[in-house]
Amino acid sequence: MSISRRLAACLLIVACIHAYADGVPDDCTQLVVGIAPTSNSMRGELRLFERSRGGDWTAVAGPFPVLFGKNGIAWGTGLAGQNEPGLRKKERDGRAPAGVFEIGQVFGYEARLPPGGDYPYHQVTEADVWSDDPRSPNYNRHIVIDPKNPPDNYTHEKMRSGDFAYHWLIEIRHNSDPPVPGAGSAIFFHIRRGVNRPTTGCTTMAQENLVKLITWLRAKRHPCYALLPANEYDKEWRSWNLPPPDAFGRSAPASLPR
Repeated sequence: MSISRRLAACLLIVACIHAYADGVPDDCTQLVVGIAPTSNSMRGELRLFERSRGGDWTAVAGPFPVLFGKNGIAWGTGLAGQNEPGLRKKERDGRAPAGVFEIGQVFGYEARLPPGGDYPYHQVTEADVWSDDPRSPNYNRHIVIDPKNPPDNYTHEKMRSGDFAYHWLIEIRHNSDPPVPGAGSAIFFHIRRGVNRPTTGCTTMAQENLVKLITWLRAKRHPCYALLPANEYDKEWRSWNLPPPDAFGRSAPASLPR
């Protein structure tokens, strides 16, 4: 094989490794980071980071107190985390998915985003639901139904039920490409129902902090979400292109308050 062909083959291998490497993609320049003290914690903190492409992460907001699943967190399926050993996220297990995920669309009750918002948005009606039934061909998908004649035999989450906590929803793209039946569905950022009321798998916070997150997001910056227990953050931050522990103002994430 000629030198030029060998070089081309090497470059192709490097490109393939990069394409399938776990972690935050190079084109992600907005990052939401959630850290839980342990995998069984229902509480944690959230911070927002920015970078120029190829640059270092800089904290721009937070920490915000947040709530995770009532039973803690478990490895989900996204840009990173699906290949890790340990407990896996499952439907109705009461755990939020851990790993790195793309951030999808924003949904809400209002006709438009809060002032300053500039992100893909869909105003929900009574016809908007999210399928959470592993038997459904639309499992873990946003679908529009006839609310007066809903599909038989399948369950779904109403996206406009009058629940103030769903006033704004930001999709966390866990188990999305494609959805695996039973691996978890309907994972969002949304308003918390109370300071001591965790979720069944979402990440929730005070309304003012959620609105701040919504108005900060920009699609062209390909925002992502990283959620990890502190000990896993210590192990993975470098290989997954996450902010270093000293970006949090402390020597290691394990020092989070419990």
